[in-house]
Formats: sequence, C-alpha cells, structure tokens
Amino acid sequence: MSKESPEVIAKDRALSHHGQGDSLYNHAARQVKSSVLGVAVLLTLSFSAIELIGGLLGGSLALIGDAGHMATDSASLLFALVANWLAREGADSHHSFGHARIEVLAAFVNALVMFVVIAWICVEAIERLANPTEVSGGSVMLIAAIGLVVNVGVALSLSRDRENVNTRAALVHVLGDLLGSVAAIVSGAVIYFGGPTMVDPILSMLICVLVAHAAWGVLKETTPVLLDAVPAGIRFDEVGDVIAKTPGVLSVHDLHVWIMSPGQNAISAHVMIQSHRHWPGILNSIRTELKDHFHIDHVNLQPEWTQPDPVPRGYRQAAKQHPASSREP
Repeated sequence: MSKESPEVIAKDRALSHHGQGDSLYNHAARQVKSSVLGVAVLLTLSFSAIELIGGLLGGSLALIGDAGHMATDSASLLFALVANWLAREGADSHHSFGHARIEVLAAFVNALVMFVVIAWICVEAIERLANPTEVSGGSVMLIAAIGLVVNVGVALSLSRDRENVNTRAALVHVLGDLLGSVAAIVSGAVIYFGGPTMVDPILSMLICVLVAHAAWGVLKETTPVLLDAVPAGIRFDEVGDVIAKTPGVLSVHDLHVWIMSPGQNAISAHVMIQSHRHWPGILNSIRTELKDHFHIDHVNLQPEWTQPDPVPRGYRQAAKQHPASSREP
C-alpha cells in the first residue's frame, strides 16, 4: 500500500488513468466482502483446533487430516482477505500496473501449501495401513458432522464470488475440508459399526486425490499470469496478423501479448507506417480489430514511419537547443 501523500497519489492516479475510448480497467482488484472472509477465518480456525484434539483422542487420521485442512484453510482465507485488501489499491509511484497480482500470488501460494498438506496426509495414511491403530468411531462421527456443517456454511459464502481467483483458491481449500469431513463421518460410521480400521487412511488418500485435482486447477490458472504468458485461447501470431493486415500498416515488431491479472489482458507493439499523418485513423482501426477479434482493449502501440515529414520551425529551434532530447523518431 502506498505511503505517499494524497497529492502524490492523486498525481500518480492521473498519470495512469485511461483516457476516453481506452480500457475501462483501472488496475485495481474487485472488492470482495471482508466480513465473509473474516467470519470464515474465525470459524475454520476455531474448529480446526477442535478437530485436532478430537482426532488425537479418537485416533482418527481422517479427522486429524481434516483438522490440518481446516488450519491451512484459515491461513489461506486470511491470506485472501489481506491480499484483496492490498489489491484494491490502484496504480501508484511504485506499481504502475496496480496491485491486482497480489491476489494471484496469494492463490498460487495457497495451492502449493495444499500440496504440502496432501503429501503429509498420504505419508501418514500409508503408515496407518502398515500399522493399523484403534479409532473411536462414535467421537469421530460427531466431530466430523459438526465440521461438515461449518464447512458447508463457509463454502456457500465463498461460492457467491466466482470471479475472484483468490477467493476461488480459498474455496478449493474449504471444499477439500468439506470432503474431508464427509470422509471422516464415513470412516467413523464404518468403524463404529464394526468395520475395518483401515477405511480411515484409505478414505483420507481418496480425499487427497480430489483436493489435489482442484489445487492443480488453481496452479494452472495463476502460473500463466505470474509468467506474463499469452492468454489462453489467443494465438500470438494471429494478433500480429490482425495488426499487420490493417490498412496503412507496413509491418509489426516488438509485439507483446500478456495477462495483467485474471480476465484482464494487454497488447503492446511497434507499428511501421508510411506517414504519421494517417496514424490517428490507423490506430483507431487497429484498436477496433483487436477488441473485436480478441476482446482486448488495453492496447499500447508505438508508431514508426518511413517517410520523413516536414519538421515545424519551433521544433527545429528546440532541437538545436536540446539535441539529445529532441531527435526525430
């Protein structure tokens, strides 16, 4: 968050502001309800402690694993809350593209943490299969049932925001928790009614597979953003062809197409034309074509022309006084 004075911040925002006809994107993340994330953090953190104690006393790996899920959920939800709060800031002196990628980074880290938790649970499950331990089915069912209610409530709250990638990453954690609660209930019921104790670690590994699939989806969505990759569904060469085929354009070079933040893409390029006199019309045509073909309106184009044009007298006089800063393009 910027610590500059209000006057400096206002000047920075004016410099990064888009003019008439430019992209509507303001380089700031869309605000999510802080109250929803805050309540979710308190609920998941409190109940993770209850599940951990219950799992240790009842000897249930499924319950302990669910407690681990809920603990990481609390951290991810808190991370999501802080990240969204920071990402609401627009562009400033130190971040000309704004802070929206903070949310992407938070989602990426959350997915990586989820894989660490999954690996730990799988290792513990294999150990339990080799050396079965006694599990208290009744207490496991009771605690897991309460956890299921908590997870359903949190998941319903988060599912209302389907556009924010950071919230969706946190939802992955909560859904994993919800499935973990279901697995713990099934495990407790089977053991309570005389079934084998190995059902507990087996169900734990099954849930890990489902959660890993969801976490992998978050990584696939956030990694291209962090790498400034070409947006999915857009071919780099096709963007160049659309610009090059615009009437008045001779060639295109230094072309870049990248993802600024989820759902917000950008294009920059150098465009060779014959004369600067035709540039306003050419620029308008290129922007229209790019928006129609690729739905991208955040476009930055630099014209370069081959034919020398008459230089105004005032410009020639300024060039003599400041030759280094007043060269013709």
